[in-house]
Amino acid sequence: MVSTVGLLAEIKDGERRVALDPSAVATVVSHGYRVKVQRGAGVRAGFSDEEYLSVGAEIADEAKDVWACDLVVKVKEPQPSEWQYFRPGLILFAYLHLAAEPELTKALMDSQVEAYAFETLSYPAGLPLLAPMSEVAGRAAAIVGAYYLAAGSGTLLGGAAGVLPGRVVVIGLGVAGTMAARGARGMDAEVVGVDVDLHRLYQAHQEGIVTATVASSDHAISEVVSKADLVIGAALVPGAKAPKIVKKEHIASMRPGSVVVDIAIDQGGCIETARPTSLSHPIFEELGVIHYCVTNIPGQYPRTSSRALSAAVAPRLLDLAQDLNSPKLVGSLNVSGGKVVYEAVAQSLGIS
Repeated sequence: MVSTVGLLAEIKDGERRVALDPSAVATVVSHGYRVKVQRGAGVRAGFSDEEYLSVGAEIADEAKDVWACDLVVKVKEPQPSEWQYFRPGLILFAYLHLAAEPELTKALMDSQVEAYAFETLSYPAGLPLLAPMSEVAGRAAAIVGAYYLAAGSGTLLGGAAGVLPGRVVVIGLGVAGTMAARGARGMDAEVVGVDVDLHRLYQAHQEGIVTATVASSDHAISEVVSKADLVIGAALVPGAKAPKIVKKEHIASMRPGSVVVDIAIDQGGCIETARPTSLSHPIFEELGVIHYCVTNIPGQYPRTSSRALSAAVAPRLLDLAQDLNSPKLVGSLNVSGGKVVYEAVAQSLGIS
């Protein structure tokens, strides 16, 4: 039975979000739960400790006091220094992305934590706890892509009088990819959308989100990537490792100084040359192409991201506190009783 809820300060590199804003904490408190907030948890997102105190939360000076709560909510996956707080029966609710985190998965299993993931919850439809951050990440991808393209090949996405605009290729037109395409179009770039879903391509084209569409295939991707100034990877399989859709040879065909942004990197990345980077060291160069592969892109927009995330998470947090088997939590349980119980994660990690 849950009586205490803990809200942690994030410690991942550059992460400034908080999982619940003060208004969400007020709602949780009003339902009879004690909420312990780690001191300073919301400061970098613009929420003071005093705001949390004013809605009935308790402020805890030490992380260990928050981890001692029955249910702990946070934004990003626990970092190795936090694993010491794992214990049997602890209920954890966060973005976990376990398909790309075998060591964390083992730590959760060994400690018998009940681990619920935001990104695999599928009630009432789609991925409602992933969608808000996918929206932010997609918008940000166009911005950072344009920034590093200026530093790389010196190309302005919108072009100029007598000069062709830059070409952006977006791989996958889900929430993140659609927002990335919309952002690039807003800068007057030429945008090619790539997806396996022909209906999704039709919609994107009809709505003017892209200037052209391509049905996904290795040959088609090779052709459009070779002409791209900016490639944004946003292909996703819920819970599983992202498929490697853009191959190394595709990247090698790009003009030196071009840019790759892999939004799917927290699930392993959909671009073969991608590897995780941090907000402190966001880029690397390979094959003459600048790669931006930050695993917590929305963390650089903490006020907006925290508000959006909190609004989505708070109702499901209450469902979790009231009933661990609530149908409104379908798909979210990833690790239980020392076993991986989400099939896509188990398959990705080779766990039977």
